Amino acid sequence: MATRVLVTGASGFVAQHLILQLLAKGYEVRGTLRSLKRGDEVKAVLAKHDPRANGITFVEADLSSDAGWADAVKDCVFVHHVASPFPAVHPKDENDLIRPAREGALRVLKAAKAAGVKRVVMTSSMAAIAYGHGDKRAEISDETMWSNPDGPDNTPYTKSKTLAERAAWDYVNGEGRGLELVTINPTGILGPALSADVSTSLEIPIRLMNGKTPGIPRLGFALVDVRDVAECHVKAMELPEAAGERFLASEGFLWFSEAAEILRKKFPTYDRKIPKRKIPDWALKLMAVFQPVYRQTVTELGRTRKASNAKASRILGVKFRTAEDALVASAESLIQLKVI
Repeated sequence: MATRVLVTGASGFVAQHLILQLLAKGYEVRGTLRSLKRGDEVKAVLAKHDPRANGITFVEADLSSDAGWADAVKDCVFVHHVASPFPAVHPKDENDLIRPAREGALRVLKAAKAAGVKRVVMTSSMAAIAYGHGDKRAEISDETMWSNPDGPDNTPYTKSKTLAERAAWDYVNGEGRGLELVTINPTGILGPALSADVSTSLEIPIRLMNGKTPGIPRLGFALVDVRDVAECHVKAMELPEAAGERFLASEGFLWFSEAAEILRKKFPTYDRKIPKRKIPDWALKLMAVFQPVYRQTVTELGRTRKASNAKASRILGVKFRTAEDALVASAESLIQLKVI
């Protein structure tokens, strides 16, 4: 009988790639959705890539409620807690993001512990490692580091990821002792979209190629391919030595200007849509006043945040695709899906 694995937030970008990798390895997959009305849609997307996806079962469960979680984890050996809010714009109240992230993680862990689950692999973020230290941040971040949620260069999102991961470790080291936990801490996630219902993280290629962005801000991000993030989750689930560890999933850092040049060379028909002129910092700050989508990026102007994948490469054995390959794969899928 196949080992049953739960994946929370089964409609999400990382979760869907993870489900496909689990199916390919012969696991029986159950997913959670905030509404079962999306079940057929999610199955249809996944079944285009693997017909075994037709056998997935779903349970309705929301991070903000206890309902459904006991049924979701029942008879599962492993749980991947991937679901977490990641909005394109800041909420008016940061607690609208922090509360479901932290309380949702604890709901999943407590349900898993009660059901006798062996190990939970939780999607955290570089946001829980490299923020809140201003200009005193490390040149290259690693898993020994933690973000300071009260520091200067935070957003509601970075705070939510830090506080949620801290709460998860506190739980398994205390009340939940005996339940194994691993966290995967990705940087900006790119890679092939599986449907036109695209992830917030794919805003980078979308905004560079949709012809609506007036110029290139002085922004850059450490990047990783979604397929490698999914592989990190699978290996973190399977390998005994991964228990109790954090793993950064990252490959390289790209400035927007570098990303624009890569896309221009690879997709010459989009040359006129891809911006060429630079946007001064003051202009982006002004845009952020009127367009909330830019507010998450103002704290990143001119900052580099690089991350080491040495631990994930060494222990999990993941060979990471380059940031350029992840960017190009994103753009190819977005074009094919007619998103851009």
